Amino acid sequence: MTKIRFIHFADLHVGMENYGRLDPATGVNGRVLDFLRRFDELIDYGLERDVDLVIFTGDAFKTRNPTPTYQRAFARRVKRLTDADVPVILLVGNHDLPTMTQRASSVDIFSTLDVPNVIVGRDERMHTIETKHGPIQVATVPYPVRQRLLAHDEYRGLSIEALDQALREIVTENIQALKETLDPDIPAVLAAHLSVSGAVYGSERSVMVGRDAVIFKSALADPAWDYVALGHVHRHQSINEDAHPPVVYAGSLERIDFGEEKESKGFCWVELIRGDASWTFVEARARPFVTVRVDVRESASPLMTLEQAIAAQDLKGAVVRLIVRMKADQEPLVRDREVRALLSDAYFVGGINRQIERENRVRLGHLSPEEMTDRALLAKYLETRDVEPERAGRLLECAESIFAGE
Repeated sequence: MTKIRFIHFADLHVGMENYGRLDPATGVNGRVLDFLRRFDELIDYGLERDVDLVIFTGDAFKTRNPTPTYQRAFARRVKRLTDADVPVILLVGNHDLPTMTQRASSVDIFSTLDVPNVIVGRDERMHTIETKHGPIQVATVPYPVRQRLLAHDEYRGLSIEALDQALREIVTENIQALKETLDPDIPAVLAAHLSVSGAVYGSERSVMVGRDAVIFKSALADPAWDYVALGHVHRHQSINEDAHPPVVYAGSLERIDFGEEKESKGFCWVELIRGDASWTFVEARARPFVTVRVDVRESASPLMTLEQAIAAQDLKGAVVRLIVRMKADQEPLVRDREVRALLSDAYFVGGINRQIERENRVRLGHLSPEEMTDRALLAKYLETRDVEPERAGRLLECAESIFAGE
């Protein structure tokens, strides 16, 4: 049998502008262009290898109301695929959903216009798709919305926990129902935008809308499927180990913030026939995020120490944050302008964090300040400031009239 080859990717989040500035040539934030370039990279990879199908498992945009400019940029890239006779499945993720269920999602325009070779997965449904190398079945499971339950009387008044349990049961039942419609002779993929038990979360926690109902892995890891394509969690991972079927989060194509600094970003290249699937994670050229940590507390020349530490890092084109540990008296020696000059190779300076070590307060022994006289407190203060004994004595004498209330 001829293997069907497809790309699985997710969580594009077009519109993410963190750590970017306006690109004068396009009028678009530079970080938005990063995300779009990763999409271009994926498309180039697929077209060069005669890909049969592209499955996008949700969250096309950062917000549910993307600008027309961002919608146009996304649509142009989808068109590149469809013009090459590559079917594209666009699953609806939580960031694509409108606030009211009656309204259109941010990707519904493709189905409204009946764009050839584009399938929008807004509901639980089985799709049989003809590709260049034969048919494939793809079951779409979009992000489950708790608010839809509230339209039914039996769910009103339930706690959040009870609603989440009900939602988990409904999603599980729907997946089971989809499985029972499978043609046993055609390769089958389950595509879902969900939080699944056993997954390791990343920085998507900072961009998610609302709270999730977690679906048990056992509801997905069914050998009736040849591959389970997941979106929603930004960290790439396989959560069914080496068992069949592979249950894989593709992860996001670009880094969102420093919480994803060490994570590889990319997409999955999958080859499958009925009963067997092989897949490879293809790492994208995501923009690097680099944290530089420097301790200058024991340095006689803090700026020079900073310069040496920064020079040892490859910061070209990176989003950088600098964390400097220093003593209080060193703070004036590390001026912001000079530090930023040292970071000139960076694409964007995400922050300069000075961790100042202050002198510990003088211990008062077994006494608390409330138990000490005003004179005793002043004497202890002058002692900590290394005031000469003779001058301290004169200051204490002058303070007596204040203590006496004169």
